Amino acid sequence: MAYFITGGTGFIGRHFIEKLKPREGMIYVLTRTASMHRFEALRERMGDQGNRLVPVEGDLTKPLLGIDDALVSELRGKVRYFCHFAAIYDIAATEAEQAMTNIEGTRNALRLAETLKSGCFEHVSSIAAGGLYHGTFREDMFEEAENLEHPYFSTKHDSEGIVRKEATIPWRVYRPAMVVGHSKTGEIDKIDGAYYFFKSLQKLRNILPPWFPLVGIEGGKFNIVPVDYVVDAMDHIVHREGLQDRCFHLTDPQHYSMGNVINIFADAGHTPRFSMRLDTRVFGFIPSFVRTTLAGLPPVKRIASTLLEDMGLPDSVAMFIDYPTRYDNRETERALKGSGIECPALADYAPVLWDYWERNLDPDLFADHSLEGNVGGKVVLITGASSGIGKTSALRLAEAGAHVLLVARSAEKLEETAAEIAGFGGSATIHQADVADMGDCDRLVREVLDRHGFVDILINNAGRSIRRSLELSYQRFHDFERTMQINYFGALRLTMGLLPSMSEQQQGHVINISSISVLTPSPRFSAYVASKSALDAWTRAAAVEYSDRNVRFTTINMPLVRTPMISATSIYDSMPVLTPDEAGDMVVEAVINRPKRIATQLGIFLQVMSAVAPKVSEVLMNTVFRMFGDSAAARGEKQVGKVEASNEQVALGSLMKGVHF
Repeated sequence: MAYFITGGTGFIGRHFIEKLKPREGMIYVLTRTASMHRFEALRERMGDQGNRLVPVEGDLTKPLLGIDDALVSELRGKVRYFCHFAAIYDIAATEAEQAMTNIEGTRNALRLAETLKSGCFEHVSSIAAGGLYHGTFREDMFEEAENLEHPYFSTKHDSEGIVRKEATIPWRVYRPAMVVGHSKTGEIDKIDGAYYFFKSLQKLRNILPPWFPLVGIEGGKFNIVPVDYVVDAMDHIVHREGLQDRCFHLTDPQHYSMGNVINIFADAGHTPRFSMRLDTRVFGFIPSFVRTTLAGLPPVKRIASTLLEDMGLPDSVAMFIDYPTRYDNRETERALKGSGIECPALADYAPVLWDYWERNLDPDLFADHSLEGNVGGKVVLITGASSGIGKTSALRLAEAGAHVLLVARSAEKLEETAAEIAGFGGSATIHQADVADMGDCDRLVREVLDRHGFVDILINNAGRSIRRSLELSYQRFHDFERTMQINYFGALRLTMGLLPSMSEQQQGHVINISSISVLTPSPRFSAYVASKSALDAWTRAAAVEYSDRNVRFTTINMPLVRTPMISATSIYDSMPVLTPDEAGDMVVEAVINRPKRIATQLGIFLQVMSAVAPKVSEVLMNTVFRMFGDSAAARGEKQVGKVEASNEQVALGSLMKGVHF
């Protein structure tokens, strides 16, 4: 007695082969030449029984699987169980790929099984063979399948039809549900099915507390089974007599709504739950042709696709939102009666699946989060690069392999920065310019593009801050003009000059150093905040217009940083503010992850408080305003001695670290 197995190196196939350890007989495994390493890994998994495995080089798409005549003659009459696992289980695969593998592959495998005079053809199909059937799909149903337009459903249905209609030897069909990892170890090969939701849940966990209630959708019914249940059930049924020419649903008796599935995995990952779930049937009053027409509009499709992409979900997941089918598995239950084999409850093994995914398959594990991997060889232009945040960022990026273009007014200080970069073998070029001068901005753009051809990353860091109350600004309208000139118009002029080349190259990243003061009322900094707010608003609009050009925009709402810009306010010497290195960390995060916005938790809290309780926020900041006076420089006076902060001021500064007072 021997086994012939296709797809034996695949996920379900290799677990099934391991189930054969207690049984007798050689195991012939169809293996492509390019996949021989996977066969060797399988043999190693079998341990001391690895010598029972025999690789059979062939190809699923060729007649008789491309096996040579000599081997066919040798195996004729010896194969008792021909188990056909090989198929494409990827809903996103092309129609041609699925048709060739699922349909023609099944026909070729069946012809070989017949030629070998196998005892039974064990065909692993899928619940997808029933299509999107409205109602309960039984194991004895096949022709009743509905809505087979998608190739994933149609090819599963047609391949099963080949077995049912063309087989001249006994056969059995197995229809597993959505297969997930091993219920004891969590092991699985790839992200698919229910795993698509894991990344979105993880993101929610990172930004919200577990108790935070969310609103979601109920969705259609899902049927999920662990791989160990599938192979346990198959192993039992395959070796039972008298069950030929039947179909078995390897499904969970319990069906779960999409919302229920998400909440089960939310509990497993300690993420917020969707406490309120909307049933999509509430939209049933809208005529179906209207829904279909709207869903087919290109703008609607693009918006939906973007939303799914942001959540880490493939477009194909949309078809499961209203999944209409339940699966009856009474034939399988009868076949398994007395064996002790039953499908475990999803909630019992969901934590194991989550743990394995987070340790082994989380896409972030494979993404290059190093600064070197994200800026190596790229051209990065930094304004205000002669000191403070700009200089620190330039040193970090150059050390990581970027070619840094240093821009500032002081050539002497730029040369000092460039010398430091050269000292550790980095690459930097000096471009002296005053970004408050529109003509100088235009010259800088021409000079940079002529000399370097393209800028990958633009960091608008140069800026001016003025700390002066409005009562002292009545006769100083130029304060507002000069802050707007450099913080808004200068950054805007430079960005607009470089955007055409970024758009043409279909890539680019603009990072704007904004302020935490934009997120909350900031007394004494009205001129500064207004200019930064203008840049923030412009950035949001630009991000929309360049979204499809692969040009990204990031705003950093930077807290107060100890730089020369705040040296005129001596009271800050006693305040806990960010160091340039801490500010540089925020710039590095922007470069690596390219988020829309980076802000501290305190900044986000203050923004939420300003939106939810604006009067409370106003009173709070007014209290802060009255606790801190204007500096001598703001009053137009000469500083006499050092201004020491009171205990109350230091305490408040510690509580609101980085906020402008």
